[in-house]
Amino acid sequence: MKHLITLLLAVPLLAQPNLRVSDNRRFLVKADGTPFFYLGDTAWELFHRLNREEATHYLEHRARHGYTVIQAVALAELDGLNDPNPYGHRPLKNNDPLQPDPAYWEHVDFVVKKANSLGLYIGFLPTWGDKWNKKWGAGPEIFTSANAESFGEWLGKRYKDAKIIWILGGDRPVENAKHVDIMRATARGLRRGDGGVHLMTFHPSGGSGSAQYFHNDEWLAFNMRQNGHTIEFTGRYDKTIEDYNRQPVKPVLDGEPVYEDHPVSYNAAELGHSIAADIRRPMYWNLFAGAFGHTYGHHSVWQMWTPDRKPINNPLMSWREAIEQPGALQMKFGRRLIESRPMLSRVPDDSVIVNGRVLTAMPGTGRYHFSACRDANGSYAMVYAPVGRSFRVQMDKISGSKVTAWWFNPRNGQASRAGEFDSRGERELIPPDAGEMLDWVLVLDDASKGYGPPGAVR
Repeated sequence: MKHLITLLLAVPLLAQPNLRVSDNRRFLVKADGTPFFYLGDTAWELFHRLNREEATHYLEHRARHGYTVIQAVALAELDGLNDPNPYGHRPLKNNDPLQPDPAYWEHVDFVVKKANSLGLYIGFLPTWGDKWNKKWGAGPEIFTSANAESFGEWLGKRYKDAKIIWILGGDRPVENAKHVDIMRATARGLRRGDGGVHLMTFHPSGGSGSAQYFHNDEWLAFNMRQNGHTIEFTGRYDKTIEDYNRQPVKPVLDGEPVYEDHPVSYNAAELGHSIAADIRRPMYWNLFAGAFGHTYGHHSVWQMWTPDRKPINNPLMSWREAIEQPGALQMKFGRRLIESRPMLSRVPDDSVIVNGRVLTAMPGTGRYHFSACRDANGSYAMVYAPVGRSFRVQMDKISGSKVTAWWFNPRNGQASRAGEFDSRGERELIPPDAGEMLDWVLVLDDASKGYGPPGAVR
């Protein structure tokens, strides 16, 4: 601990309003109680691989396109202990968590401050998982429960006044009591260091969630899932509702769905690489299952790949090209849709959709699953249609005598009015374009509320 004393007097970051869990325990809100939509990007190697000019370019782009959280790792996955950052600095002296190197952390400070100045929170992972649980990656294992707590306290003090959401873990399963102890020790240290001003969660391995390890831990403010790099609803994205329904109630978020331009299910030879349509579907599946936000990812951006670097699992383009990919730019439309209606009363409700005779067609399964949510008070409902297939809805899910219907286009954020109907019985609708890869959201409003077009800023 003596090595830390001289490092605790870091330059303070800009004080910003802290986030908290909403009163109904389903969402995140700002200090004044206004809703906070978590739109994240997985920039795991941001601190480690980008210089200040590059980091600024990346952060300004993401802020401009509506992102609110950037998920990045301090002790990074790609040999983050031994491979220096662009300025030649490593995070720890002698790979000792009790000896942070000031020069490396000054660069992290810069990136955090720049993000905060743009209105972005950093989803801050203290370490990638191979530093505490060697399964893959460069390692080595350096953490014990004792030094993890001290390292956490140092980090907590350094970033106490920053816009931070702590994300423990880093894509590793919790396999034994030692791993549990390290995570809980890190959480204790962070709490001691920052005084509890920041929310905290855990990033799990693929196909799992934080709830299975730490749901009842007080430090876990919300559950994070890694539904992972498949494009099918069934077996992965249908797990979000399971965490939503857990007791005690905690907010839930998919912190790593399938990345854009990623080998589908890690099997590009047979399944190819994901496209923007594959990226949009999980966003709406998760949101309509009760998630309080969503995380995007791109296979080149997480590793900040450039042609002069060793590629991980065949990225298709440089990170500078990748930030302009269509899926990355379409995420803001989902945020705008949710923000254009009351956010804190949104609940999942697939019963808005009338089941067909063949259930695998309606509400569907695999990549063709239809999903629905509504306002708890009945002022609106939304149905996500991943394909241009006709479907029926329960009109009496909407309060008031008349329903205003809209079609919202997730590809460009535009809405068109579909008509006004009585709020009784069933009604069949079909999306404006029956193209099989063209998704739509049906929005049903209580006409008396006078809501504007879906996706319009209120």
